Amino acid sequence: MANKKYDLIAVGRACVDLNAVEYNRPMEETMTFSKYVGGSPANIAIGASKLGLKCGFIGKIPDDQHGRFITDYMGKVGVDTSNFVLDTEGRKTGLAFTEILSPEECSILMYRDNVADLYLDPSEVNEEYIKEAKMLVVSGTGLAQSPSREAVLKAVSIARENQVKVVFELDYRPYTWKNAEETSIYYALVAEQSDVVIGTRDEYNMLENVENGSNDVTVDYLFSHRPELLVIKHGVQGSYAYTKDGQTFATKAYKSNVLKTFGAGDSYAAAFIYALSQGKDIQTALQYGSASAAIVVSKHSSSEAMPTVEQIEQLMAEQAE
Repeated sequence: MANKKYDLIAVGRACVDLNAVEYNRPMEETMTFSKYVGGSPANIAIGASKLGLKCGFIGKIPDDQHGRFITDYMGKVGVDTSNFVLDTEGRKTGLAFTEILSPEECSILMYRDNVADLYLDPSEVNEEYIKEAKMLVVSGTGLAQSPSREAVLKAVSIARENQVKVVFELDYRPYTWKNAEETSIYYALVAEQSDVVIGTRDEYNMLENVENGSNDVTVDYLFSHRPELLVIKHGVQGSYAYTKDGQTFATKAYKSNVLKTFGAGDSYAAAFIYALSQGKDIQTALQYGSASAAIVVSKHSSSEAMPTVEQIEQLMAEQAE
């Protein structure tokens, strides 16, 4: 594994976030927005790259101004963009407008019809590229529609055949999915083939197609398949990690001056993956993830706000128990 070119390659959604500059007001009255790169797998690659990992990305973007903005930004923060595929069919970048009514009331207005990232074709997934990674990061949104769905499944299959660890960030978003049954089928299909699964309790409920699932049931189910490590997040109550050999770890949610709620999951995943890749134990990795999430929810953006290792460790030290 040591001679691999990339610590991780992420696959899936790269889009544009337009975050409200004006806080504490509804979107109807918001007149100014700031533009950032968004999308869970893109954010994870950006966050991990800012922490010092070598990251690559597989995704489809339009050959237009937004597409160039995404490529330029990701390249500047150190993410390899050689496997971005340009859409030639006139599709557009996904847009997410965010509303910041209060720290507890944040909403996202999504434009996801006919977006380029969902048209990544299996033929556009480069096997040789994935072979160069220690880890493949996939997110749930890429499974929502064909042909992106098949492209993600192909990427997972290539990773499996080449001893590349698969990390599945559940990233459930209701848009583009037809119903809970469909979501559960494809989430389960990928989760059962992954090495590490990361998500909120609510996202695991979608995976299992239940209303109020329990961590014990989730752990029993997924550990009867391939996964060796599960992370289940419970918001302000903290997060838990479970290993196949029966260990359980827990960490608190770090305190921060919360501005908004979005972006927390991606920053959590990036820092958790970073810590594991540096040989840190699972307990410490949970703390890195939780601290990173606390930093991002206190800032305006998601991708731009991804913290440095020093910022994460400083917060951990300040709030050490």
